[in-house]
Amino acid sequence: MFYNTVTKKLYSGEKGIHVIPCFYKMTYPEWAPFDKSEGRPIHPDRGPEVMAQTTKQGTKDVLANGNEIIKTANHFVIILGDKPEKALMPLKTTQLKTSRTWNSMIQQIKLKGKDGKLFTPAAFSHQYHLKTVPQSNDKGTWFGWSVSKIGVVQDGALYQQAKAFAASISKGDVKVKHGEETTAQSDT
Repeated sequence: MFYNTVTKKLYSGEKGIHVIPCFYKMTYPEWAPFDKSEGRPIHPDRGPEVMAQTTKQGTKDVLANGNEIIKTANHFVIILGDKPEKALMPLKTTQLKTSRTWNSMIQQIKLKGKDGKLFTPAAFSHQYHLKTVPQSNDKGTWFGWSVSKIGVVQDGALYQQAKAFAASISKGDVKVKHGEETTAQSDT
């Protein structure tokens, strides 16, 4: 199942949802270990340079102070339906591969411009179907994301809404708030 913690709506993971990706941002928040009582996250706005300060401990990127950097691919989307809704889909750990695949799908789209040259359109020019799929590794099983392209956004008003959402994020009007209930997410 998908649960949008902002709108409190629940979606069928098997059926899936249609979304328009509006903006993508990789973040590197610093999280305290679960067994510490300090709370989480410690530093939500770390940059990619923090990775040079970590050492691998299994699959974790750990700082000298014992805190973990959890690389997070943040996909700001509009969930399509009777009433389109904005959401943040943070993909981390096992879902980073899905994020890379989705970003590659977006970058591989080529359209012909008025001058006849090929270009990559904005991410919000197309819509995608997301559903949950079972995944596993040697540590267990869980449900993760599966992404497939549907096609071009046909509704002009919806396209403009997605474009405006992307612009507001780009200007800094919308911020990622790790640890708060602001995401649409699956069990990962």
